[in-house]
Amino acid sequence: MALKAPKAKKISKKLEIHGDCRIDDYYWLNQREDKAVIDYLNAENEYYGQSTAHTKTFQESLFKEMKSRIKEDDTSVPYKMNGYFYLTRFEKGKEYPIYARKNGSLDAKEEMLFDCNELAKGHDYFNLRGAAISPDNTLAAFGVDTVSRRQYDIQIKNLGTGELYPDKIENTTGSSVWAADNKTIFYTKKDPVTLRSDKIYRHVLGTHTDQDELVFHEKDDTFNTFVYKTKSKKYIVIGSVSTLTSEYQILPASEPDGDFKLFSPRIRGLEYSIFHYQDNFYVLTNKDGATNFKLMRTTVGHTTHDNWQEFIAHRKEVLLEDIDIFKDYYLLSERETGLNKMKVVRWDGTASYYLPFQSETYVAGTTTNIDFDTEIVRYFYNAMTSPYAIVEFNMRTKEKRILKEQEVLGGTFRKENYRSERIWAKAEDGTAIPVSLVYHKNTERNGETPLLQYAYGSYGSTIDPYFSTVRLSLLDRGFVYAIAHIRGGEYLGRPWYENGKLLQKKNTFTDFIDVSKHLIANGYTAAKHLYAMGGSAGGLLMGAVINMASELYNGVVAQVPFVDVVTTMLDDSIPLTTGEYDEWGNPNDSIYYEYMKSYSPYDNVEAKAYPHMLVTTGLHDSQVQYWEPAKWVAKLRELKTDDNQLFLDTNMEAGHGGASGRFEALKETAKEYAFILDLEGKIA
Repeated sequence: MALKAPKAKKISKKLEIHGDCRIDDYYWLNQREDKAVIDYLNAENEYYGQSTAHTKTFQESLFKEMKSRIKEDDTSVPYKMNGYFYLTRFEKGKEYPIYARKNGSLDAKEEMLFDCNELAKGHDYFNLRGAAISPDNTLAAFGVDTVSRRQYDIQIKNLGTGELYPDKIENTTGSSVWAADNKTIFYTKKDPVTLRSDKIYRHVLGTHTDQDELVFHEKDDTFNTFVYKTKSKKYIVIGSVSTLTSEYQILPASEPDGDFKLFSPRIRGLEYSIFHYQDNFYVLTNKDGATNFKLMRTTVGHTTHDNWQEFIAHRKEVLLEDIDIFKDYYLLSERETGLNKMKVVRWDGTASYYLPFQSETYVAGTTTNIDFDTEIVRYFYNAMTSPYAIVEFNMRTKEKRILKEQEVLGGTFRKENYRSERIWAKAEDGTAIPVSLVYHKNTERNGETPLLQYAYGSYGSTIDPYFSTVRLSLLDRGFVYAIAHIRGGEYLGRPWYENGKLLQKKNTFTDFIDVSKHLIANGYTAAKHLYAMGGSAGGLLMGAVINMASELYNGVVAQVPFVDVVTTMLDDSIPLTTGEYDEWGNPNDSIYYEYMKSYSPYDNVEAKAYPHMLVTTGLHDSQVQYWEPAKWVAKLRELKTDDNQLFLDTNMEAGHGGASGRFEALKETAKEYAFILDLEGKIA
C-alpha cells in the first residue's frame, strides 16, 4: 500500500511591498515553538523513514564502508607555538577530538588540554572552538556550543591545575585573544536576535563578566566584527567587514587597557587586510581598482590609506589571496586559471621562485605556520585522486618532505585506479566554465553512466578539486563526480565572483545548467542518470536550476537550502540578512526585489514535473532557518505534477553543519548517497 505524503495546511498570508503582493500559504511554518510545526516536521521525517526503509540496511553498510576508510586512532601533525608542540588526536571508537601539547620536545610527556569526548557527554550536539593559549602558556580560553546555533560560551581553564575558572561569557563567537599581560582577553559578542557579531569586549581574569568593558560596537548592521592578534604578537586587531568593505583598529598587545586606534577608515568598496612585520604593515587590498588585489606597505605610525605605497602590483590574470610572513621570507598565495600557486620571496630580494606543482588540477595552500623565525613553511597538497598531505618545505634549500599523508584504510584504495581531468563547458553567453571530474579508471563515460554534479557558487567561495574518502563510495560504484566551478565563486579570480552576484546572480544558475548540458552532449552521462547536489547557497542553486531546467536531472539533493530568498532578505531580524545585502541585493529597493523574485526557488515553484528530491535541514540552523526548506517542500508537494520522490529530512537536534560527531556526520552522507544510489538501482 502506497504511503501518503504529509500535506501541510494552508494559511494564506499576504506579503506586500513595491505595489506587489505575494501570497505565502506556508508562512506559518516559521513558528519553531508551535506544536503543529513540530508535528509536521516529524510527519515528514516519518514519511521519509518509511519510504526509504528498504535502504536502511544499505545505509548502515554504506556508513560502515565510509567509516572503514578513516583511521580512527589518528593524530595531526604537531605544530610549535611558544615552546610547546600542539596536536589533535582521535581515539578509536570515539566521536570527538582530544587536544593536547608537549613541552619543548615531541618526546616530552603529553599534557591533556581538552578531551571533547568527556565534555560532550550528555549533549546531542557539541562543538569546541577558538582555544587560545595565554602568552605564559598557563591558561586557555575556549568556546563551547551545545545547541548548534553557533552561540558559544567562553570559559577559561588553568592548564596547570585543570581548574575551570568561574568566568563564563555567553553568546559569543567562541574566539578570544589574550593581551600580553596574561590576564586580559578580548572577545566578540553576538546580537541575541540576529546573531550578528557586533560587539568587542575586554575581560579581566577574576572579575565578573558583568563588569566587562565594551571597547567597540559595530552599529552598521551590514557589518560583522571580530578580534585577533597579528602573527608578530605585537598587535591586537579589531576587524569590521561587510561583503564589499573593510575597516581595522589596532592596539599594542602590551597595552591591554589602552584605546584602539583606527588603522584606516572604511570607504565603501575598499577591501583590505593587514599584516605586521617589523616597522611596517603590509596591506592586501583592492585599492585603486585592483580587482584581483595587490599588496601595499605603510609604516606603523602612518596607517591611513593615503600613506599606502605599492609593494606588489595588481595583475589582471592573477588573484592575490594571502601572504605568510617569516623573518627572512614571505610567501604569496595566488590563484591563476583556477590553480593555486605559492611564491617564495626573500625580504632582501636575493631569491624569488614558485613552488613546483605538476598536476593538471589540484589543491594547495599554506597551513599552520605560527613560527616567525624559521625558514620552514608548511603547506597542504591534494588532488581528486591524491589524499591530503602536509608538506614541510625549506625555503632556503628547497628541500621538502611529506610529514603526513592521509591514510585511506580498507585495503582497496590505489591512487592509480582513479582518473581526474579538467574540462571547459561553454555558457550561454560564451563564457568558458571550468569543470573538475574524477572517476574510476574502469568507468566508461556514456549515456548510461551515472554522474553527480556538485557546486556552490556564492560569496566568492571556491570549491576546489579536493580529495574525499567518502566520495570513493560513489566512484567505486561507477559514478563520475563533477565539480562545476561556476560564477559566484572565485575559481578564476575576483571578476568570476563579481559576475555571479547581485544583478548578475543568474549567471550562477545558468552556468550550472550549461555544464550539465555539456556533460550530456559530450557523452559523460544522460539526463536520466544525472544528479545534482548543493548545500546552503548551493541549495539555492539547486532550487533555481530545477525551476529553470528540471528535465536535465533524475535526482537532486538540496542540503540546508536557502530557497525563500525574497522573504528572508526582507526580514532583518533573521540572522545574516542585513550582512547579505551586498551579496544578493536589498529587496527594499524595487530593482533588487524584482530580480530576486524572478529566481527565488520558493517563489517560482510551478505546476510541472520535478526530479526526485531529498531536502535536508536542521531545526536549530542559524544560517538557513529550517522553515525555508520546510515551506519549499510543502509547496512542491502541492504543485508538482509527477510521482517522483520528494523527501524532507529534518535533524531535530542539529544546525547548519549537521551532526557534530566525527562519524555521526557520515550517517547523513550515507543517507544522501543511498538516495542517489537507490535511484540508480545500485543498493544491492
